[in-house]
Formats: sequence, structure tokens, C-alpha cells
Amino acid sequence: MNAGNPNRRDGTPVRAIAFYLPQYHRIPENDEWWGLGFTEWTNVRRAEPNFPGHGQPHVPADLGYYDLLDPDVRMRQAELARSHGITGFCYYYYWFEGRRLLEQPLDAVLASGSPAFPFCVFWANEDWRRTWDGGRNEVLVAQRYSQEDDRAFIRTLLPAFRDPRYIRVLGQPLLLVYRCDTLPDAIRTFDTWRAVCIEAGEMPPFIVKADTPGGGTPLEVGADASVAFPPHRHRAIWLNGVVAGLDPAFEGVLTSYRSQVIQSLRRAVGRERLLRCVFPSWDNTPRQPTRGTVFVGSSPELFGYWAEAMI
Repeated sequence: MNAGNPNRRDGTPVRAIAFYLPQYHRIPENDEWWGLGFTEWTNVRRAEPNFPGHGQPHVPADLGYYDLLDPDVRMRQAELARSHGITGFCYYYYWFEGRRLLEQPLDAVLASGSPAFPFCVFWANEDWRRTWDGGRNEVLVAQRYSQEDDRAFIRTLLPAFRDPRYIRVLGQPLLLVYRCDTLPDAIRTFDTWRAVCIEAGEMPPFIVKADTPGGGTPLEVGADASVAFPPHRHRAIWLNGVVAGLDPAFEGVLTSYRSQVIQSLRRAVGRERLLRCVFPSWDNTPRQPTRGTVFVGSSPELFGYWAEAMI
């Protein structure tokens, strides 16, 4: 894609927002659970190829093995994103009954006012479990819900909503939620969030649910829209038997990136308000070396075609 903001065929601009994983800095919990000094880079560095041509380990280019607690890194990220047509970051937000994890990068952005780059929040409301190392499916931090917690959660976001950089849709602060199917009563939760915001003199949030299996439609859960969240809903094309030289110990899935693009382009949306999503490649074997999922056949050209088609 060319640098600058992309436009639809009718000339109206598209706001391209990148999901932002904040696990590139140390926290005491990760030191305890995964070993001293653990960050997502620990997984990236240990990755090994499972077949000839498998692009692992994936070495970072422009910014290197950065630390998100460094304000210069956050500034350079924003500059890099802006120069390639990205108009905002969507920070993963980890909240567990008042306990937050990996909160320091976003909190620093709020406190410092820098970088001057739009942002929003995506509540990643799943349990944290010990699954990356192939060990026990032990719950490290559980997600529990209540009406009191609904109110506490949205109140903590009010300062972010009031930040002039916060992304809005129709004047409403944009708020994404990952797992609506785990909420005891999503409609009640979302209505509570809207009421608290209005009481505080803020516009109610524009709530977008991730389009995951079992999550329901926006209308069914009381959200305003959904966002495609590939590879959820991808119908895998089994390539394990045709990729030459695949490690016999590999028990994961090799599937087709081109098929993902085609399925996305052919998806019948109907009247649903669905925000589109694309990814340049997909490979989670750094987290699960022999059980991960790899999309084979990605390329800058194919990604560019997919992104342009979605726009």
C-alpha cells in the first residue's frame, strides 16, 4: 500500500487501525510465570523453522528488539505507522476485576501526551492460561464478571476517552471487546457502560465485538458493530501432507494464505456492520513450536491486493 491515508473508490478516507500487542516489556508476573526477563521477544528469538522456507526465526527490522517502556520506541512506532498509512493503534487492554496487566505502555502514552497519534482500546477479556509451553492448561489469571465490575471497568477508561487523540466513531469513543460469549449478559454490560459514560458527561462508547465463533451478531449482544478477526472463521486448507520437508514432530496446521484472502473476499456480510481486517502473515509457532498454525504462501503483493480489496 502507498504511504498516506487510503481512500475508498468514492474518495472517502479509510482509517486503518493496527492492533497493538503491549507484551514487549517486562512485568513481574511474566518473570514469575515464564522466567526472568520474559517478553514476547523471548518467543520470537527461540523460534525455529519447521520446514524448508519457513520464515523463522523472524528477526525485527526497523526498530529491532525494542522495549515498549522506552518513549523513543513508542514515538518511532507512531512515525513508522503513519508513514505507511496507518492512522491509529488499538491497544490490547487486560483487565481482571480491577487488576490490569501490561498496562504501562498505554498509561505512559496517556500521561505524557506522546506520541501525538490516535489510539483506542481492545478489551482482551480472556483468562490467562499456561498453554504456550505445552504444559498444563493452568489458569494464571481468571476473568470474572459482575455488575460492579462492569461499572468499574468503564470508569477506568473515561480518562482515555477524554484524551483528544482517542479514536471516535460518530462522535463516540471506539471500544472493542474480544469475547462477548464469555460475558454473562453482554447486553446488560454494554448498557451499563453506556449509562456510566452518559452520567459522566461522555458520549456512550461505540462498541465493536470481535467476530469470533459463538460470539453472536452485534444485534444479539447489544454491540454497535463487529470486526473481522482473522484467522477466526477461516476454513483451513490442510497443507501438512504436501509441504516438503515438514518436521515429523510438527502437530500443528499448515494452511493457505491465499485461501484466507479468497474466503475473506467472498464472505457474504449482508446488512451486518462489519469492520474489515487483514493480516500480512500468520505464524504462531514462536509461541507453540510444534502445535502452532502457519499460513503458507503469504507475500507483500498478495497482502497488498487483499488490503486494497477490503478498502
